[in-house]
Amino acid sequence: MRRTASILTAAVALLSVNFATPAASAAPEPYCGIYWGSIDKVDTDMSAAQLVNVRAGQHACFDRLVLDFRGDIDGYRVSYVPQVRRDGSGDSVPLRGGAALEVVATAPAYTVTGRPTYPPADARQLANVNGWDTFRQVAWAGSFEGQTTIGLGVRARLPFRVFTLDGPGDSSRLVIDVAHRW
Repeated sequence: MRRTASILTAAVALLSVNFATPAASAAPEPYCGIYWGSIDKVDTDMSAAQLVNVRAGQHACFDRLVLDFRGDIDGYRVSYVPQVRRDGSGDSVPLRGGAALEVVATAPAYTVTGRPTYPPADARQLANVNGWDTFRQVAWAGSFEGQTTIGLGVRARLPFRVFTLDGPGDSSRLVIDVAHRW
């Protein structure tokens, strides 16, 4: 009986010990507050807007690609792909970098009569991004049957976001930001 009481007393004492549990470690803060992710970004609307310019810019936490349109740009599809394909032919568009983003605007780069509204001077380099943190190349993939495709070579598969902006005037912009890191 004494042995059982001793074992019971020891068990109760063991259970009453205040085990210090480590504080739950907080999740690391996201890079620059970025929660974008790397899955496809899609808006299925069609647009009567016309591409008129492509430009790029650098920011502290991301590189930015901007497509300028005459009219309201409504639809797009931006996704990581194994290979960007040229509109109409399906030929491969070679891109520098460890990953390829295919940027498709559901708007043409030509008028209703077929006159180009954005004739790139150099289809292999729409914007000079040499030496940038994330972007490696911006290349033309064509405009065919109401859609325009641009290949964006990036350093690696990184988080990105896509949005549209109105203005100035009757123009609009499709903006693609790609983070410098996760």
